[in-house]
Amino acid sequence: MKILFLNGPNLNLLGQREPAVYGHTTLADIEAMVRERSTKLGVGIEFRQSNLEGELVNWIQDAKGKFEVIVINAAGYTHTSVVLRDAIVAVGVPTIEIHISNVHAREEFRHVSLIAPVCRGQIVGFGANSYVLAVEAAVIVNGSK
Repeated sequence: MKILFLNGPNLNLLGQREPAVYGHTTLADIEAMVRERSTKLGVGIEFRQSNLEGELVNWIQDAKGKFEVIVINAAGYTHTSVVLRDAIVAVGVPTIEIHISNVHAREEFRHVSLIAPVCRGQIVGFGANSYVLAVEAAVIVNGSK
């Protein structure tokens, strides 16, 4: 089984960006945590980050036939991107939405996710551990557990 982890805009700044909200863990630290957990589960992962909406769309489209599950932290695009939503629907790869912070406890505009209705589930508010929980969820979604 292979999982594609997609990270949206500004997640490359984790560890330095709003540490009160996102903590001090970097995206590289998170990737290492995910790799450790996925290795124990015998799951392959690929980790990508882009600040460009179109690049995320291309990666989603390219995932069909290569990955069993997509895990996406679309960051700010979560609340604005119809094209990410449409790409998820178009490829039909089960997708899990994740966020480091509890978006439902933050500003009102963050309460609405355009991609949530087309995702298998949502993991929010567990800090960097949201990513590790997503590995477990992906295995369940894939029927491997």
